[in-house]
Amino acid sequence: MGDFNQSVILEAIRRSVEGLSRIELVEATGLSAQTVTNITRRLLDDGLIAEAGRTINGPGKPRITLRLVAGSRFSVGVHLDPAVITVVLLDIAGAVVRRRVVRAGDRDPRAVVETMAGAIDDLISDAGIDRSRVAGIGVAAPGPLDAAVGTVIDPPKLNGWHRVPLRAVLAEATGLPVVVEKDTTSAAVGEVWTGNGAADGSFLFVYLGTGVGASLVREGDAIRGSSHNFGEVGHIVVDPDGPSCACGSRGCVEVVCTPQAIVEQAEAAGVFDGDRQIDGVHAVEERFTMLCERAAAGDAPATAVLERAAGSLAVLIAVLTNMLDVDRVVLGGPFWDRVSAIYLRELPGELHRRSATRDVREIPVTGTIVGDDVGAVGAACVVLDQILTPRASDLYLREATALRP
Repeated sequence: MGDFNQSVILEAIRRSVEGLSRIELVEATGLSAQTVTNITRRLLDDGLIAEAGRTINGPGKPRITLRLVAGSRFSVGVHLDPAVITVVLLDIAGAVVRRRVVRAGDRDPRAVVETMAGAIDDLISDAGIDRSRVAGIGVAAPGPLDAAVGTVIDPPKLNGWHRVPLRAVLAEATGLPVVVEKDTTSAAVGEVWTGNGAADGSFLFVYLGTGVGASLVREGDAIRGSSHNFGEVGHIVVDPDGPSCACGSRGCVEVVCTPQAIVEQAEAAGVFDGDRQIDGVHAVEERFTMLCERAAAGDAPATAVLERAAGSLAVLIAVLTNMLDVDRVVLGGPFWDRVSAIYLRELPGELHRRSATRDVREIPVTGTIVGDDVGAVGAACVVLDQILTPRASDLYLREATALRP
């Protein structure tokens, strides 16, 4: 109960803009004055919060404002993408302190983990912080995952990653606790932690990376699913007349909406003068960037390709929003910024036309506030979320465990 109450108080202080006094914490949390006093004293001793001046608010003694000490704890976030590895260091308030991007030149899982560990060590060293203040490492990885043991299971774009025990191997390489989360779920957690997720609202996060995925947030919590693999949307059909997919269907998200699929459509449309690019994630990324740059410069064929891709993505989003009945849609991921101008122009109208609730309400469509690093930032926020965010379900679980004979 004490740990839960401490989380309640830390969360209230973190979410406040100017900090809160002890009296305000009593009002905000519903805890007794004595409980608030005891816990804040402990948090002050641990250096997690600090007194930040006195304020006068009506009669009585001035109130001492308590604020979070951002540099008291840190977390590391890693985004494992087939093209690049992004590593960020966040303080306890969720601000990015350091960032590093390295190319994943070697596909061998152990070599990739060594690259990750080296980048993490460099980041912590460059920041000049003691490793004891790093709460842990969060890794955003493409699914499917075995979340219980932190194993990556045959992601479509990571050849050779067959049941790789990523959590155990990275923990051994760094000496720090590790949690492995789906990249789409990590992105949604990052969006909530950085202030784009209302505690009582819901949103669908559509993730545009090497693949396309989705995640769902309700009342401030990311919905992970029974196996922590929510959001595998690659084989939802968005164009029945589209290309054949390895799954046996035609026109799946995987062969219509991903960067590789869009590049292939651009090549077929003659955007690149018939010059076909060699296969590979880096080559696809370069050509996709070129396509987006041409569209931004006003090239009509390039623009038409991206508009068609936006229309196909709108089909996917409509299917999901009609089923999940969310308040809004947020898009992000490593490839989002390159297509955001065209997609934000095309998606809202298409989504409204296909929406089952269009006579009741509009569904706002926005881009992430976190930026291209939303996967890595979100992974670091997963760590902070686990140690800071109070959850009644955790309290009930601890109570049930304590009552077992």
